[in-house]
Amino acid sequence: MPPKPPSAPQLVFDRSLVGRRRKRAAARFGDHDFLVRRVIDEFTDRLVVINREFPLALDLGCHQGALALAELPPGKIGEIVAADLAPAMVASAPGHRVVADEERLPFRERSFNLVTSALSLHWVNDLPGTLIQIRRALLPDGLFMAALFGGDTLTELRQALQEAEIECEGGLSPRVSPFVDLRDMGSLLQRAGFALPVADTDRVTVRYENMWRLLAELRGMGETNALIERRRTPLRRETLMRAAAIYQEKFGLPDGRIPATFEIVAITGWSPHESQQKPLRPGSAKMRLADALGAKTPPKA
Repeated sequence: MPPKPPSAPQLVFDRSLVGRRRKRAAARFGDHDFLVRRVIDEFTDRLVVINREFPLALDLGCHQGALALAELPPGKIGEIVAADLAPAMVASAPGHRVVADEERLPFRERSFNLVTSALSLHWVNDLPGTLIQIRRALLPDGLFMAALFGGDTLTELRQALQEAEIECEGGLSPRVSPFVDLRDMGSLLQRAGFALPVADTDRVTVRYENMWRLLAELRGMGETNALIERRRTPLRRETLMRAAAIYQEKFGLPDGRIPATFEIVAITGWSPHESQQKPLRPGSAKMRLADALGAKTPPKA
């Protein structure tokens, strides 16, 4: 029998709504871009120590030109193509600008030396498919660097909203996006064909005056609920007030503020090239692990 065709990815996010959220956030995004700037600082640190230049780079999901914020030595990056789902976002980016959906990249294969993405790919429905497209868009030995929100992001807000909705309305609706797990990212990069994959995480705790200030920040970031299965009616005022109280009761700090956790998963991979270091074949090691650890071999019975 012929093999079954691959199943279509489950649609979790309303991509048109994601675009509208980003459009709304574009006017004042500079007031709320501190996490994007933090990610770009991390990208900068990693790029500085790589002994090569990148003549053509793609800033994917660029917001208002994230990669252009990197303070790099002259010539490290040549031209930048800034791409974003929202025209209002990319309109403010320097350099070449393209309105593009991360799920359907419009670029030729083997076009870029570098692809970066700062806090956008967590809104993609088919992340494995998007990673494959990115790898194909890279030249051999091209570099991919991205950061996206991980599973512990907004854990306090999720708990407060869930408890309040169950208590006040007797049910529960999807309100906060599912996020990627650090443990999955290395295997996803390998499945997409990347060499030398690396994934690590950075937990950032931000303090807010109250839950309302946090919600306003999320709107300013363009990071509010865009789930397809989201509840279509707003939460009752009673429920929101109870959520704010639960947030304060469970997580409130001594100074009266509340913490909000943002887990940022950073991933790096290279487009394969024959010059890259290859893993050793099983059984080809020159030294036993026990010898390297200085362990004694137990006597045979």
